[in-house]
Amino acid sequence: MTASKRPAPAVRGGRATSEPDPIRVSFRRFAGVLTRVLEVGPPVAEAPKRSRKHPADKPRAPRLVLLHGYCDSADTWRPVLQELDAAGIAAVAVDLPGFGDAQPLRPGPMLPQLDAFAAGVVREQAVLGPIVLAGNSLGGTLGLRAAQNTRLPVIGVVSIAAPGFVDSWLVRTVARNPLPLRLYSALPLPVPGFVVRAVAEQVVPRLLYADSGTADAGQVRRFTTLFPDYRATTTRLEQARQLVTELADAYELDRVRVPLLVVACGKDKLVTSAAGRRLHTLVPHSRLLVREDWGHCPQLDDPPEIAELLTFFAAGAVRAGGTKPATASAAGAAEDTAAG
Repeated sequence: MTASKRPAPAVRGGRATSEPDPIRVSFRRFAGVLTRVLEVGPPVAEAPKRSRKHPADKPRAPRLVLLHGYCDSADTWRPVLQELDAAGIAAVAVDLPGFGDAQPLRPGPMLPQLDAFAAGVVREQAVLGPIVLAGNSLGGTLGLRAAQNTRLPVIGVVSIAAPGFVDSWLVRTVARNPLPLRLYSALPLPVPGFVVRAVAEQVVPRLLYADSGTADAGQVRRFTTLFPDYRATTTRLEQARQLVTELADAYELDRVRVPLLVVACGKDKLVTSAAGRRLHTLVPHSRLLVREDWGHCPQLDDPPEIAELLTFFAAGAVRAGGTKPATASAAGAAEDTAAG
């Protein structure tokens, strides 16, 4: 973030940006995958001991598990984590296998590996309290799939721009028409790395932000490091095509029983807001928030609003006990902000 370059410390979420970063960074293993964890709030090591005689001693404050999208990393949630820390909300964000500093995915289907990893994170964090999963893009898919697993201790899910319902022309092209990928791979000479990175620096802000002019240079630079050269780019494109293909039968939404908040973004160029509306109709008890001013990654567009939304929803999910549809108090006020 660039706040340190300003003459006076900026204040966000009640915390001046000149203060030490409250986010703890560690490396832990889930489902056999070593990964990087960003965390605010009480660490797992401080979990209170519960006895069989006093099951009511289980802490009731919600804990947020934040999952990022394809070709992203836990760093996408850093601004939101800072907001949550200022509000006293415990949360973790993790690098999914194959991205960030996590170990790579193994050959074969991707979603089952990601499911097992997400389940490991949830079970670890559930030691401390009720778990609310929030995911953006691919992370939204993993949140929905976790909600389908009744054995996981998840009491609520926020799905932001989850793909696989009504996707944009770009996503459909990646899945159904491999011609652009074949043409790129068949170029007589590999495209120089500096050209690949230059193109990525122009494309990334337009795909992820509602307004590319407001894109944070550090976040954009983080994305472009995923495409250091020609070979890495072709690998990512092939992987993306496999993932979109797997999304064709990724959901069994009739099994989702916990409170669900669907977030659709009007300026999303990858997953249209129509996708969120369709997901909402497929899960009748879900609540829908449509923000016409958000892009594909609203955690980058508007961290304070996303943090407030997650906090409000998590509190409502705890009150609902995770066993019945979300109440108006959980997401209704957030839904009203769509008109603002």
